[in-house]
Amino acid sequence: MKQVSSQHGMLSQHWVGDGFPVRTLLLPNTADGVLNPFLMLDYAGPTYFPPATQPRGVGEHPHRGFETVTLVYQGEVSHRDSSGGGGTIGPGDVQWMTAASGVVHDEFHSEAFTRQGGMMEMVQLWVNLPAAQKMRQPGYQTLLDAQFPRVTLPGGQGEVRVIAGEWSDAHGVLTGPAHHYSELNLWDARLQAGADLLAPVPDGQALAVVVLEGEVTVADVTVQGPQVVVLSAAGAGVRLQARSASKVVLLAGVTLQEPIASHGPFVMNTQQEIRQAIMDYQQGKFGQLPIAEYASSAG
Repeated sequence: MKQVSSQHGMLSQHWVGDGFPVRTLLLPNTADGVLNPFLMLDYAGPTYFPPATQPRGVGEHPHRGFETVTLVYQGEVSHRDSSGGGGTIGPGDVQWMTAASGVVHDEFHSEAFTRQGGMMEMVQLWVNLPAAQKMRQPGYQTLLDAQFPRVTLPGGQGEVRVIAGEWSDAHGVLTGPAHHYSELNLWDARLQAGADLLAPVPDGQALAVVVLEGEVTVADVTVQGPQVVVLSAAGAGVRLQARSASKVVLLAGVTLQEPIASHGPFVMNTQQEIRQAIMDYQQGKFGQLPIAEYASSAG
């Protein structure tokens, strides 16, 4: 079984644009980089937004060298990018954008959510790309809640959604629908009080258990959300025991043994590649957004 190596709470708190008040729970140097390819995780909300006439969010901005993964728990988010990807996702849905060689995009509350108002709650994760994949063509995936295989715990104690990678146990193998470029698993769990979950994380994959809400014992450490528990790559499997109704994201992956050079929205391997990314963006090589289908309140 895996052993806990560290735990921590919120690393910073800030607004992204005017639509996403986030608490940062992972950064590139978390756990000395053992979690690479997982670079960053922001937990937005839960926050109530009153009805409005103009969508709140974050305006046009670039990315290169990694993937952004957005899980929506409450509310609706609309996305557009210069690769032609885009759409609106709601509760349970996930968008997976591969920025790779470079995109510009924006993200706003959907028109319907803006008019009606309500609770907004979501997670955005940055997933590193291996050096060999950083300059590939960008891509975009809309993954709907109904697409995710589910592991149902006995007695109605909860369930786990397999978003990316595999869940392999005595009952078989479930494969998440997300296409990705690193060896990883991304699972989203809802646990009821008293739930006892043995997560089949393979030996050789470092693990972050992100407790967003509730109280969970991970291995032999009890944490209250929002907190992160980091477990070493050695050993297979980890036991989670919920002390209250809990919302948990599990991130497991084989550590990329590659240097990280980052600057704002760019994540590459060298500072020269960062300088090139800035130059390429300034020269318009990341493409352009299509004509806006919703009002923009750039943040």
